[in-house]
Amino acid sequence: MAIDGLIILDPAGRPIIQSSYTTFPAAYPLLHIEALNNALAKAPREGSVDPVIYVGELSCSSACCHVELGGMRFIVTISEDADPLIAFAFLDAFIEILQDYFGIVSVATLKDNFDIVYQLLEETLDSSGHPLTTSPNALSDIVLSPSIISKLLASVSPATPGVPGARQGGYASGAFASPIPWRKAGVRHNHNEILFDVVEEMRGIVGKNGTTLVSNVFGKIESNAKLSGTPDLTLTFTNPNVMTECAFHPCVRLQRWTRDNALSFVPPEGRFVLADYQYRPPQSALISNVPIPLSLKANMDMGEFGGTFALTLTSRLIKVMENLELKFYLGEDATSAQCTLSSAGSSVGSVGSADGSWSFNSRTKTLQWGILNMRSSGSWILRGSWTSKIKAPRPAHAFQIRFEIPSYSFSSLKVDQLRLSSETYKMYKGVRMRSKGSIEWRW
Repeated sequence: MAIDGLIILDPAGRPIIQSSYTTFPAAYPLLHIEALNNALAKAPREGSVDPVIYVGELSCSSACCHVELGGMRFIVTISEDADPLIAFAFLDAFIEILQDYFGIVSVATLKDNFDIVYQLLEETLDSSGHPLTTSPNALSDIVLSPSIISKLLASVSPATPGVPGARQGGYASGAFASPIPWRKAGVRHNHNEILFDVVEEMRGIVGKNGTTLVSNVFGKIESNAKLSGTPDLTLTFTNPNVMTECAFHPCVRLQRWTRDNALSFVPPEGRFVLADYQYRPPQSALISNVPIPLSLKANMDMGEFGGTFALTLTSRLIKVMENLELKFYLGEDATSAQCTLSSAGSSVGSVGSADGSWSFNSRTKTLQWGILNMRSSGSWILRGSWTSKIKAPRPAHAFQIRFEIPSYSFSSLKVDQLRLSSETYKMYKGVRMRSKGSIEWRW
């Protein structure tokens, strides 16, 4: 199964980059752009548009799969029996490539580097719609990054003969020269190090009676390797049994993991995701749900042309939670909101302080409550009211809560040791844990 092509739209919905739709009518990509723009215009609130939009104006069944990044929309069109998951997998890979090349991906960045973006598109997607080279290490030998091009232009004058030959001999000739597809050949560093970030995300739903309906934790091991030569690494854990439904980078030897629950691999150069997994609670646990690290008590009073509320947040952890954000959609007819904040029983005013702040977005009709640092003791309370243009307001019956917990892991996954073979140098090793969560709390 193949995809039809890629389109990138600016924040105004205009195409700025588009792959060649040579086997399709000229109106084919335009119909998908129009379908997405119409769906965005009709959406009652931000983020409520389906990620897959079917287009019915064509003789064949087709759809556009889209994601948002920096105000832009990345669209992959598919037709016939193509799986949308393939489209989203390609989108994720292409966006990661752009971030690896440019850092911050924006409209200005793409317009300033049109030639590089189109070269990347040609190398990652063939004319038939099949993904090709998506490894950043392999692409860097084929498509020069902006920094390398700038250095070449600065060091060699335009009139100097042999510039194209220098490019081909110095860089392009090294493409696919390494016997390992994901790693360059002849890498050298003065300081050798590899860093691991164990990032876990909780996704849960809590019912209106406070009972956890579902909560799962998904984790990934992000790595940043700056190692010389061809290092062969073995990473072991003290409790690998907490990891299930694992998906690994192609560099991981699967037989070794199946046999010993150890990750044996030759890492790519730079940043990459070594493994994805789902946390499996202990079998002795009475329920399979992972405990929610906070509690919310909501007292709602609906009236005519508005309502009042009192929300109380309490942490259940010893660790400090950071950047906690609660969003409450007040309905498409909401006009205004007024709130007061208090922390541990003392009032902090109607606008907020270091303990928290609130705001009402009149465009998205959303009330947002933010707490920078939520300590383990005490409670945070938001009291307020809102007004509506209709007699019977219709707010969302769920709060959306997001938070971060530095130096914490839901699964308590611990690294035992990291061994290096095939190289004689000493390397620096570092492991860091961090967690985040996304909870839907119903009332």
